[in-house]
Amino acid sequence: MSGVGFALPAVPFAVALIGLLLPLRARAVAAALAVAGAAVALALAIWVLAAVGDGHESSREWVDFGGLAVTLGVRLDQASALVAVAVGVVALAVQVYSITYLRDDDRYAPYAAQVSLFTAAMLLVVVAGDLMMLMVGWEVMGICSYLLIGHDRRLPEAPAAAVKAFLVTRVGDVGFLLGIAVLGVSAGSFRIADVLAADLSGTTVTVSCLLLLAGVAGKSAQFPLHTWLPDAMAGPTPISALIHAATMVAAGIYVVVRLYPLFLSSGAALAVLGVMAAVTLLIGALTATAQDDIKRVLAWSTVSQIGYMAGALAVGSTSAALFHLLTHAAFKALLFLAAGCVIHAVGSNLMSAMGGLRRDMPVTFWSFAIGLGALAGLPPLAGFWSKEGIIAVARHPEGPAPAWVGWLVLIAALVGVAVTAWYATRLLRRTFLGVKHTSTAHDPPPLMRWPVVVLAVPSALLGLAAFLPAFRDALGLDDVHIDAWLLLPVALLALGVALGWRDLPAVPAFARAFWLDEVQHALVVRPARALAAVVRRADESLVDGAVEGTATGTVTLARRVAGAHRSALPRAATAVLAAAVLLAAVGAFL
Repeated sequence: MSGVGFALPAVPFAVALIGLLLPLRARAVAAALAVAGAAVALALAIWVLAAVGDGHESSREWVDFGGLAVTLGVRLDQASALVAVAVGVVALAVQVYSITYLRDDDRYAPYAAQVSLFTAAMLLVVVAGDLMMLMVGWEVMGICSYLLIGHDRRLPEAPAAAVKAFLVTRVGDVGFLLGIAVLGVSAGSFRIADVLAADLSGTTVTVSCLLLLAGVAGKSAQFPLHTWLPDAMAGPTPISALIHAATMVAAGIYVVVRLYPLFLSSGAALAVLGVMAAVTLLIGALTATAQDDIKRVLAWSTVSQIGYMAGALAVGSTSAALFHLLTHAAFKALLFLAAGCVIHAVGSNLMSAMGGLRRDMPVTFWSFAIGLGALAGLPPLAGFWSKEGIIAVARHPEGPAPAWVGWLVLIAALVGVAVTAWYATRLLRRTFLGVKHTSTAHDPPPLMRWPVVVLAVPSALLGLAAFLPAFRDALGLDDVHIDAWLLLPVALLALGVALGWRDLPAVPAFARAFWLDEVQHALVVRPARALAAVVRRADESLVDGAVEGTATGTVTLARRVAGAHRSALPRAATAVLAAAVLLAAVGAFL
């Protein structure tokens, strides 16, 4: 089992290394290699899911730092196997879809290799049995996101978006690395099993958990480090699907699940997580209601839906968080790839340039409708059951978090149901219904169409897996109860649909994302640039000035000495004679 666990990230990693060595013109080879690597990784994940049973763990020492060992090991259970399957499915869909979507891209070969490397990094996070191994996968994802978001160099906003994503997530990663260091040093080992079994003080646990949450906020785009994710839409649409559905933004939630026994020992950390989740959930949902760019609507939706998962963790349920992570992976990958089909057909990201596409793009329309229904929580689609699970645990929270955290998450989740239905209905109406703005739209070619159709199946049906005992046991879900409480989310959903069906004016605060980018710019970017300017001037005037001044003084002195040596012969002879007489007089006197 350990060999297969190591092979899960190793296969796409090997494919990535080979792909990066291919020439740019080797498009067919790069495509075949990328698809085959993703398919093998998916097959291995399914094999692990079928064979892992109650769990498996193995490790061997890799390097020792003064008695503090870093190990190479895997930690597998059914929950991690399910996440690995989700990563494999989305990665395979993205690789197949990209063949046609980027058919005119002359840099497709390195793109496909970087997607494979991204997949390998996420799978390493999923199977890692050591915190340092997990950190490697975590950081490689950050590098890959930078490369892939900035892939299309023809877009002026792409480089800035890539840099912003890299820097904002690095801010959180500083805290994440420090949290891992605190845990490793305090436990005497970086093995996850050893860290969870260690007898750590309450202060150590709280400090390390809060530091880890900084990294989670960055990678999973949670308040206040969420601002990079909407700008990341400058990357190719398949990359948006990969980042938003099954890799980067899901990684933070998965890490909290992996280390959840630590968080259960810190009510303060769970309270912080609950506040962060509620604020992010509402900011993301409300901002999505006022966007015209179809990808930015989906991006803000991701911010909000990750808030649901974080909220489930704050009220004591890893199973509800993982369930929503899986359903979200399905319907969000579907929505982004379907949005790519629309953009491919219309030639614009703006919903104001769309409309009336239902008849010209029936496959895309129905797939999109299923994805939006699952996103909004329309019964019996997947998102309904996973959101209902989060609402249920918020009603009866567990764990050490204060009681008010449960109420905060519950209210935010219920409001989020209505607002999500609002922007989902608005998106469907403005894109596929109403007045037709283009006569050239059509459903996409097969390699773009089939991944969308396939992803529509789990988006519709995955939620029903909660009624299967084997699936519930794998995630640790409680039995699904159908009671009167289900009527409240349904009523709120109907309210949101009614709001979305009307052509309401955009709220300025929602359209500008509550001006948080401007606040970040004023509090962080401008002071950083001012400090950099001061440092530059100090470097130029003091450091460079001292070096250049020394050189200038030496040159000036040398010129004067050289001038003295070039004196006329009579004057030189007189000087030598005078010096000789002076020396003779001094010698005679002494």
